[in-house]
Amino acid sequence: MGRLRTISRRTFLIGSTAVLGGVAFGTFAANKPYDNPLLADLGDGEASFNPFVKITDETITLIVNHADSGQGVQSAQAALIAEELDVDLDQVTLSFGHPDPAYYNAGFAAEAVPFMSFDRSLPAQTMRGLAADALKLLGLQGTGGSTSMPDQYVKLRTAGAVARETLKLAASAQSGVPVAELTTAGGAVQLPDGTALTYQSLAAQAAQIEPVKDVTLRDPGTWRLLGKPMQRTDSVAKSTGTETYGIDLKVDGMVHAAVRMNPRKGGAMNGYDATAAEGMRGVSQVIPLANGAAVIANNTWRAITAVNAIDFDWGPAPYPAEQDDHWQAVAASFTDDRLDKEWRADGDVDSALTDVTVIEAEYRAPYVAHQPLEPIGAIVRVDENGAEVWAGHQLPGFLTMKVADIVGCPIENVVFHNQMIGGSFGHRLEFENITLATEIAKQLLGTPVKLTFSREEDFAQDFTRQIGMSRSRGAIKDGKVDSWALDIATPSPVASQGGRMGQAVPGPDMQIVSGAWNMPYAIPHLRVRGYRVPELAPISSWRSVGASTAGFFAESFLDEMIHAAGADPLEERLRLCNHPVHRAVLETIGEMSNWGSDMGENRGRGIAIVESFGVPTAEVVEVTMTDRGIKLDKVYVVADVGQIIDPVNLESQLSGGAIWGLGHAINAEITYADGIAEQENFYTHDAMRMFQCPDVAVKALENADMIRGAGEPGVPPAPAALANAIFAATGQRLREMPFNKFIDFA
Repeated sequence: MGRLRTISRRTFLIGSTAVLGGVAFGTFAANKPYDNPLLADLGDGEASFNPFVKITDETITLIVNHADSGQGVQSAQAALIAEELDVDLDQVTLSFGHPDPAYYNAGFAAEAVPFMSFDRSLPAQTMRGLAADALKLLGLQGTGGSTSMPDQYVKLRTAGAVARETLKLAASAQSGVPVAELTTAGGAVQLPDGTALTYQSLAAQAAQIEPVKDVTLRDPGTWRLLGKPMQRTDSVAKSTGTETYGIDLKVDGMVHAAVRMNPRKGGAMNGYDATAAEGMRGVSQVIPLANGAAVIANNTWRAITAVNAIDFDWGPAPYPAEQDDHWQAVAASFTDDRLDKEWRADGDVDSALTDVTVIEAEYRAPYVAHQPLEPIGAIVRVDENGAEVWAGHQLPGFLTMKVADIVGCPIENVVFHNQMIGGSFGHRLEFENITLATEIAKQLLGTPVKLTFSREEDFAQDFTRQIGMSRSRGAIKDGKVDSWALDIATPSPVASQGGRMGQAVPGPDMQIVSGAWNMPYAIPHLRVRGYRVPELAPISSWRSVGASTAGFFAESFLDEMIHAAGADPLEERLRLCNHPVHRAVLETIGEMSNWGSDMGENRGRGIAIVESFGVPTAEVVEVTMTDRGIKLDKVYVVADVGQIIDPVNLESQLSGGAIWGLGHAINAEITYADGIAEQENFYTHDAMRMFQCPDVAVKALENADMIRGAGEPGVPPAPAALANAIFAATGQRLREMPFNKFIDFA
């Protein structure tokens, strides 16, 4: 982790622009493997063959280092190893491991370079390779951007194969049987006479053998687990209420803490009166913080109740106080000096839009909160030597760096125990729960401090999705979409988030236009420009990041142009689509939804396709206009992920993403008054209710040439598909989310 600490103080790029400034590396450095961190803690007779597999005389432990916030990645990672290791998932113990550069995530490289996902040209592949090498040298361990499967697909299968072949060598040495005559199954090496030598019984012998380096991965046609319906490793615990999340943890001797920070995020705390709180039952201490205060008590409820009794004098917000001013700042950013980048320039848009009838529209997307079911929190113990942290987090390496900086200790003296996360949607990429818990624990040396945010504090301190606006001008020719100038303005989520991480992020932010600049359409004259709005309220990564807004802008206005052309929404998209993988997605969803069939009166269907994180995802939404409002009847989802690991979990991720996108499009926004978010709990920032939820049908394709993740791509097409369906049913265009401001829903 020292390497991460050194290099990351310079410039790195994640999900936006190139990161190579200031970082020099050669082929040797890029190819050199990291040391195996598991070797440092091995006992006698224990073996580890790589950073992902450890075997003792009793247990087989698999390290599944990507954080699991409900997306099922713990189970998927385990299956990748287990497939090649020849073990069943009920034979192994799973661990998130400890932060280490060996667990770097090279999957971020695909989104770090400005090339179409299907571009396999030499420049595109070279830049992707350089970005992957840079990420490796940085030792950047992280979960996000639907990168877990692209990052781990080969790594973990190789780890399992290396362990398997090394164990066969150990069995050969112990039995005298040539390796070529040995097989493996069920967590054991099988001898020709039927004898089974369990991996645990071979651990001591294997520990003396140099791990096999040259292995052949099994053909997918021979897979036992992968590609087939699996029961997730967390299914039973979550179904029975026995899963342990960070919020459930207890550590001997711990105290409970709650905080209130300035709800004008980043504003000062001028002073406070804690007289009422100090006299409340169970309260032992009130601790001042930089822009707020913490209460220490003997349980969480008493700590929250007491901290809410403190009378604070808050300073002003470092951003516009009123919501209208935020919108005005966005609207004022469509200027040459705010141009972040021209991402697409096909044909001659200006000439094509001269002396023709121009179609124009403005679209808006609001701030929205992450609102995971598990409020953020952490347990931290600080002593004279270092710190120990228990929490669920997506960036373990940066977490340990931040804690070390606060404590003033070497990064090696910070021990982090990652936990299962009860929802994140990007929230657990932030650090306020970790840094505050550490600051409190530093004042209570030796005492573990369990910090839990109240739901209201979680909302108040959330770094939301970016606010955004698009302005489009388009024209049709001979009944076809011919020209389109698409301008999108948002603040930079990468710059805002990077700033809190202490990272400089130069260059344009792809997330401003993600889901729009990479449209798979061969429109004769197409221009996409991103405009960077000056920083307003602090923002962060939200499930699918820029594609959640830009995808809505693009696919909704395209639908307007197709309607003006008198064309069919699916047929015109197919005519324009210039890539076979995306085209197959559109063709499949047309077949699934029986597109073109008569739906009857007061009904409509809408379609949208958005690519996010390399996954083309199309959705069709069917609605009915009733006396009580719009009723969502059915949703169809088709995505191409390149390779399916678990079809059951994949279906859950894509359908869940669609429901998430629909619910937020209908109901959710964060608005500011006097610098404070007006929405403070679920009842004012509502998800989709069960009675509103439509049936969802999902189909996954495997035509793409590499595996992709599915945690986020189901989200972006949903708002546009719904808005387009509502137009088809009612003739009303919805150009701003949330839709419930303009129309009722049954």
